[in-house]
Amino acid sequence: MSGPAPSPTFGEGLILNALPLPVVVIGEGDVILHANSAAEAFFEVSLPVLRRQTLADLLPFGSPVLTLTEEVRRSRASVSEYRIDIGTPRTGQDRIVDIFAVPLGDEDHSLVLMLQERTIAEKMDRQLTHRGAARSITALGAMLAHEIKNPLSGIRGAAQLLEGAASDEDRLLTRLICDETDRIVKIVERMELFGDERPVERGPVNIHGVLDHVKRLAQSGFARHIRFVEAYDPSLPPLYGNRDQLVQVFLNLIKNAAEAIGDDALDGEIVLSTAFRPGMRLSLRGSTARVSLPLEICVRDNGPGVPSDILPNLFDPFVTTKASGSGLGLALVAKIIGDHGGVIECDTGVHRTTFRALMPMYLARDGRGSEA
Repeated sequence: MSGPAPSPTFGEGLILNALPLPVVVIGEGDVILHANSAAEAFFEVSLPVLRRQTLADLLPFGSPVLTLTEEVRRSRASVSEYRIDIGTPRTGQDRIVDIFAVPLGDEDHSLVLMLQERTIAEKMDRQLTHRGAARSITALGAMLAHEIKNPLSGIRGAAQLLEGAASDEDRLLTRLICDETDRIVKIVERMELFGDERPVERGPVNIHGVLDHVKRLAQSGFARHIRFVEAYDPSLPPLYGNRDQLVQVFLNLIKNAAEAIGDDALDGEIVLSTAFRPGMRLSLRGSTARVSLPLEICVRDNGPGVPSDILPNLFDPFVTTKASGSGLGLALVAKIIGDHGGVIECDTGVHRTTFRALMPMYLARDGRGSEA
């Protein structure tokens, strides 16, 4: 029996760490010998900790990946498996990956595993759909503003005139007319935002300053009963965007998180996190250009989660889980993030819902990243 495979040399380690996909080298007994930076981020564990574990420690009980490694050792040939769920309570539910396993050498039992998260590609496709859905109501918003707001003001004025001469019972009806008219006007005004195509001034934005500002607003009002946890990357470079619009985005996401947790929750928690993901790039349709989106900003709550039947269309207009919601909040979030050149996606499970925004960083005129 041969000994464990040697660790990668310095040059090999640099090559592995440059790969955007998680790569893990396992030895006999599925002991982890090496992992690249993407694998550390994927499993949310550092390399020294990974080296003290086996593959079974990272995967769900009875995972088909363990059978796959046995097959590779037996056949001494490469094996691929598609759409395998390796989600765990620690790393998040429903993590669907394609796995490519290759024997390392002819004599020992070492293998190389490469993981490709299927949800990343699917999320990018859905994001382009979300962006189109948000933009599809641009003309509708402009039309509503012109064709509906003016008649509504007339209806409200007539109701106010009737209110003065109405009985107490009828006055309740005229007040109902005014209140419902005001509610419709507010919906139309929110839809007008989709039709606003004026250029927005953008520049370097410290996203941690935005999140701190939004957190203070939330703690002074709708989220005063909720515990906030911050997991920030202190070296994160500035984001290229508009501060006011980003405040609107994350205030909306935090408000949704607080409403999902509920007013009566005793252990409500919202986690705000940032990270630098250098391997994240988006290919634009109709173009060969690939946009780098290295800045990851997450809002996670421990509410009940999003129903699976509406998750694929969560960012579409008029889709909502709230009885009194308009369904325009997340559609507006998708539009603003899309206008910034970023993507927004939602991962949900039992008591774990994460809204993840991937955004471009600010580059100075010479193309270099600016200091925060």
